[in-house]
Amino acid sequence: MNLRERMTSTGDAEPRSSWGGRGPGRLSQSEQEYKQRLFRQLVKVMDLTLLSTLDEREARSQVQQVCESLMSKETLPFNAALRQRIVTELQDEVLGLGPLETLLADKTVSDILVNGTTPIYVERRGKLEQTELRFDSDAHLMTIIDRIVSSVGRRIDESSPMVDARLKDGSRVNAVIAPLAIDGPMLSIRRFAVERLGVESLVEYGSLSPEIARLMEKVVKARLNVLVSGGTGAGKTTLLNVLSGFIPPDERIVTIEDSAELQLQQPHVGRLETRPPNIEGRGEVSQRDLVRNSLRMRPDRIVVGEVRGGEAFDMLQAMNTGHDGSLTTIHANTPRDALTRIENMVAMSGYQLPAQALRSQIASAIDVVVQIERQEDGVRRLVSVQEVNGQEGEIITMSEIFRFEREGMDAEGRVVGRYLATGVVPGFHDHLKRRGLDPGLEIFQNTGGQRPWS
Repeated sequence: MNLRERMTSTGDAEPRSSWGGRGPGRLSQSEQEYKQRLFRQLVKVMDLTLLSTLDEREARSQVQQVCESLMSKETLPFNAALRQRIVTELQDEVLGLGPLETLLADKTVSDILVNGTTPIYVERRGKLEQTELRFDSDAHLMTIIDRIVSSVGRRIDESSPMVDARLKDGSRVNAVIAPLAIDGPMLSIRRFAVERLGVESLVEYGSLSPEIARLMEKVVKARLNVLVSGGTGAGKTTLLNVLSGFIPPDERIVTIEDSAELQLQQPHVGRLETRPPNIEGRGEVSQRDLVRNSLRMRPDRIVVGEVRGGEAFDMLQAMNTGHDGSLTTIHANTPRDALTRIENMVAMSGYQLPAQALRSQIASAIDVVVQIERQEDGVRRLVSVQEVNGQEGEIITMSEIFRFEREGMDAEGRVVGRYLATGVVPGFHDHLKRRGLDPGLEIFQNTGGQRPWS
């Protein structure tokens, strides 16, 4: 069975619940009521503050002992499996993240979306699914949000009703509460990829072709500046991780992110992360501050998780003043839109540069724009690779080297298409040859392409 079949197969040895995950569904109403009553008794007889001084295994053991003691005093119509399940859920309530623990343990879940007390949604293999799990009340959900936020030194209340945080495993968390969230607190978790994908995995998934992978490896090793463009959840960070894996191990890399997600394997990596303002509104450290500071850290490469503001200008300056080989991502729907967005970000940062001068800076700084897209079948595909040629008048000229040509949908709901070379030999081909990184002219020849699954 190949990788794609493993992704879509439902013939696993373990049973699946009705919502697509593993394990049983939601407790019945009477079981929920008993669990809540047991929780109240547990709080009365245990000093929960002391549990924080124990390691997780010991703390869970103590909670289990107390629960079993309380259960033994009642005659319950529950079998041993159900009793153990109630104990496990109480352990999650006291020490973990409640109903989210089941989802966080499921490696196939990439996003967790909570809208108040309605059923929790998850994204699995690019598709949204409704689960049978939910929070008992808004207060229950707020307790979990507070637990997440306080663990990283952040706060959320009516005066500051939005917050970004990070779980212990690196997963990104965003929470919004009243008065901004009308129908109850909202919580979004973007899972941190435990298993780091390599370029071979992306080729097998059909996210790019072997020829594109070979070219991008040469591009990164040749120290060309690469901009990865795409929408929310399109896989920009995953692709950036893969591209950064091509950086030679003897180079010093400085990464700059809002929330640390990159998983670089090189031995010489300096990781920087932004800091939000404190309660008094002071102490903020922005990406722009970190980009400026990184220039003093003697980097061979600067990798910015995403440009979204004034740091775009500093990034351009770095690319144009000897820090070649930089990598970054941007939210945009097309490669052309990506360059326009950079232009707008620089304008919003307060620099009053003539349009022609600014576009000249962009054309000189960025060598390759890669567009990635999440399509209807849930697969993230690299749909275009374009070279920035230069400037003609006030227009930045670009040429497409590879593209994904979509042909339709098959009976199983998969997008059908093929990766094509446009026949254009990029201007940086000579640069690759001079560095001994020639990918071969044959990969640029338009031979009709090949379907990812053929």
